Amino acid sequence: MSDLPRKAVTRTAKLAALPLGFAGRATWGLGKRIVGESAEIVGRELQARTAEQLFKVLGELKGGAMKLGQALSVFESALPEEVAGPYRAALTKLQDAAPPMPTRTMHQVLQERLGADWRDLFLEFEDKPSAAASIGQVHRAVWHDGREVAVKVQYPGAGEALLSDLGQLSRFARLLGPLIPGMDIKPLIAELRDRVSEELDYALEAQAQAAHAEEFAHDPDVVVPAVVHQSEQVLVTEWIDGIPLSEIITDGTQEQRDRAGQLLARFLFSGPARTGLLHADPHPGNFRLLPGGPDDEEEWRLGVLDFGTVDRLSGGLPVPIGVSLRMTLDGRAETVYELLCEEGFVKDSIELDPDAVLDYLLPIIEPARVDEFTFTRNWMRSQAARIADPRSPAYQLGKRLNLPPAYLLIHRVTLSTIGVLCQLGATVRLRDELEEWLPGFVPTAEEPAGDEPAGEELLPERGLLPERGLLPERDLAEEVTAAEA
Repeated sequence: MSDLPRKAVTRTAKLAALPLGFAGRATWGLGKRIVGESAEIVGRELQARTAEQLFKVLGELKGGAMKLGQALSVFESALPEEVAGPYRAALTKLQDAAPPMPTRTMHQVLQERLGADWRDLFLEFEDKPSAAASIGQVHRAVWHDGREVAVKVQYPGAGEALLSDLGQLSRFARLLGPLIPGMDIKPLIAELRDRVSEELDYALEAQAQAAHAEEFAHDPDVVVPAVVHQSEQVLVTEWIDGIPLSEIITDGTQEQRDRAGQLLARFLFSGPARTGLLHADPHPGNFRLLPGGPDDEEEWRLGVLDFGTVDRLSGGLPVPIGVSLRMTLDGRAETVYELLCEEGFVKDSIELDPDAVLDYLLPIIEPARVDEFTFTRNWMRSQAARIADPRSPAYQLGKRLNLPPAYLLIHRVTLSTIGVLCQLGATVRLRDELEEWLPGFVPTAEEPAGDEPAGEELLPERGLLPERGLLPERDLAEEVTAAEA
């Protein structure tokens, strides 16, 4: 393909073609039915054509369009099977591959950012990318010290493309709504737009990845590649082999699915507790299943990639999440309602029935009620249908709840991870991970016993609650120097 389309008029025209194409295919489908073809056959053809165009446009544009496609792909398990099939293949492609930028463009970026003698930094360098994603592509290479590395090169003009795409996509977000029932696409697009500057900053990404690599360096279950070198628009990290999680979803054994699901849940909850950071891009393209643990060659480990989007949680996940989840499991409706009001999930101007709120939450947190839970597409669909049906009490109550900005990214990451677990069909001991890593989930010795306590009595002093701020500054140059040594 040609260079990444950067002119606003070009990208706008391509994106505008999406809703026009949807409408055109609907008209085509109506015509086919008029001449006598069955609704089922026409429906399958219509969905297949829509999925094909969706991938073609989003994949070619990369940028924000593809980023939205990746974010949506983890929710395909919420779709009815007759609709999900055609979209699944198209959206899954967005997780690992997209048309690459021309070799000459990639060489130009490397020359500008690493110097005219950039090839001297590598013993080997593969011009063909091993992966092409939303804002950059990855090349396999051998660093000058003999280490196999992944070289991430940012597309020229990626920042402008991201902002342009997401602005245009937000204008017809409602047309994309039917892709994922019960999900409002517009806030998702707004949140992706807010994080553009962070994702484009490879220095921030290198800092987040280095923090994880250091913390998980000797972990028996999770592997994070170390940072080798970083400059503007180029990030070099150690290479890890493994089976992409997207392949485990399609072809993995049940043992692999269960192991991947358990480790994915463990990483979701342990990461913030151990690093003060939440990996906020949990689509399958960012994970690998690696054979061979330190003590058992038959064991599988989870490889984690791409730390461009993180939530900074200096004290780990907020304590109110764990406390309110535990109180919900215990059936303490009044306490849960007070906690939700205190944290801003229920606005001051709104009054809800605590028992109705409890009834709304219990099905969602079902996986935490049992020792182990099998995540399935059917379970995900049942939850989506319950919340998306305007006739459902859950739908009416859900519309009156509020999602505070501080919890927005945590909420999306949790939902996305659950979506991936359902794609895996994994049986997971989720409660074990919550008890180990989620602050507030296990009662403390200081908590009063007996009568149901008020919400404030369950929480530490406000000054002890996790605050969202940057981690202490790390000297990246020292980390990179140490890695190279």
